[in-house]
Formats: sequence, structure tokens, C-alpha cells
Amino acid sequence: MNLVFFDIECASVYKTSAKICAFGYVVCDMDFNIIEKEDILINPKGAFHLTDSKGEKGLVLPYKYGDFKNYPDFRAVYPKIKSLLEDKNNIAAGHATYNDVNYLNLETRRFKLPSFSFEFSDTQLIYMTMTGGFSRQYGLEYITKDLNVEFTPHRAADDAYATMRVAQAMCASRGCNFVQLEEQLKIARGRIENYSITKPRSSDYSRYTEIRRAEKEERSRARRDFYIYLSRKKRRPDGRLSGKVFNFARCIEDDLSISEPLLDRIYAAGGEYTQKLALCNIYCAPAGDNSTRTRTAYTREGLQIITLDALEELLK
Repeated sequence: MNLVFFDIECASVYKTSAKICAFGYVVCDMDFNIIEKEDILINPKGAFHLTDSKGEKGLVLPYKYGDFKNYPDFRAVYPKIKSLLEDKNNIAAGHATYNDVNYLNLETRRFKLPSFSFEFSDTQLIYMTMTGGFSRQYGLEYITKDLNVEFTPHRAADDAYATMRVAQAMCASRGCNFVQLEEQLKIARGRIENYSITKPRSSDYSRYTEIRRAEKEERSRARRDFYIYLSRKKRRPDGRLSGKVFNFARCIEDDLSISEPLLDRIYAAGGEYTQKLALCNIYCAPAGDNSTRTRTAYTREGLQIITLDALEELLK
């Protein structure tokens, strides 16, 4: 059994199209001895419109873009890529592999070619599961630095090679081979078949996403209840806080045991509360809060920003 680590670069990526310009791969045995490494360059049959993961311009590939017109298009290399990834003696893997598999899927549709059919693993998901770091999607550059692996960004074959070294480092840390690593971490491989793609999964990540979903639903319920409670408040026109308009950090709003009594005291003293940060003149956040709303509040000139303790003192 061999491992095939692959990476894809595209001239452009949109929701319904991905014009592949490079398919890089490394084939190795289960001990990570390299059998083959290749960068297959492809005529994307379209202009280069390069953006990063956030959709912003500035991404630069380490190739001469003008040379791509001299290479064959995806139809010519499709049989080799298909044979490589569908070989039953190979385990296909990559970094954030779903994206690359989706690019292959879009190109087969574009050129009216038969769907790919193979399983694939994902070193990004394996790393996240092994470290318990599910709060963000770790880029290959971050992981290689963490595991002391060197690579050249955005050259497809080198990215595939770096992904292989990442897998090797994770296997070494657990004293196992790649298949055993998947088993230890309860990783289920993804699959593409009939133009339909199933993402790789891990039991720990599934539990994490379920907990986050439940927390999000609870925050939504708390926010709804807070705004319902707010809608029933009436300001005293002669109170000592007349003209004071408050807004809270999200974490205060979501804790009804704190936010509702604060609203009671604010309105009893003639103050008001607004849902919009731009309309308040006093903003309250716990010390050390780094939420988006709080960071935005610090950019507003003339806005008074106070802590919970200061608010409680103000409300006596």
C-alpha cells in the first residue's frame, strides 16, 4: 500500500468553476520513502485571476503564467490523475483535501468527463484532531512551522511534499503508520463518486461542531429574549441618566442574569439602550473583552467605554 499526497493550484476559482493549472503529487510507501514526485502543469484554458482564501488579490504562484498556454489542458492529463487517485493500492491524501477534490469535480463537469471515484484523507483534519485545535482552519504554512517542516508555498508538488512530511511528523509523534494514525484519531475518509463529495470526518470534530451548534442556538435564544425584554422598557424622562444611551458587549447581552437587571436600572434612571453601537454614547464591556463589537467601539471617537464594575457604580 502506498500513499499519494496531492495538491492543486488554479488559475481562477469561482463557485461553479475552478480552472486547474497545476496538479502536484508525491507517491511514497508507508515508511514515507518517496517513490515518485511530479508537478503536472496544465493549460487552464482561461485567464489567471488569483485570490487568497479570503477572496483577496495578491496570491502569486511560482510559475511563469505565459508558459501555461504551451501545456495540454485538463482533458489530456485527466486519465493519469484519475488512474493515480483511483488506484486501489494508493491512499489519497492532501491538506484541506475537500477543496482540491472539488476542483477536480468542477473540471470534470466543465469538460464533460466521467466523475472521479476514490476515498481521500485530510492532514489538516488529522492535525486539528490530534491537537484539539478545532476553533480555526490551520493553513499548511502554520502546520509546517509547528512541526518544523520546510516547503515552498503554492508550488503544487512542493505543497504535496510538505503535506507528506506533515503526515510523517504526526505519525512519528504517535509511533504509528498513516492508517493507524487515522484509526487512533477515529478519522473517516471522505469520498467522491458520481460528482458527489463527502467530506472527511473525525469523531472529536463532530462532537466539537455539535457543541458549538448548541452554544450558538443558546446565544440566539438569549439574544432574542434580551431584545424582547428591551422592547418592553420605557425611559423615565426626568431621570439622572437622561440623554445617556447605552450599548453592551455581546457577552453581556447574552447573559440575561446580568443584562436584564442592568436594563431595569438604566431605564429607571432615565437612560436608554440601543441595539446599534453607532447610536450609543456609553459602551460597556468586561475587562479584557476582545470581541468584534468591542474592538469597533474603541475606534469610535468620543465614545465613553466602561467596564461592568464602572457601570454598576454608575447605576448605584
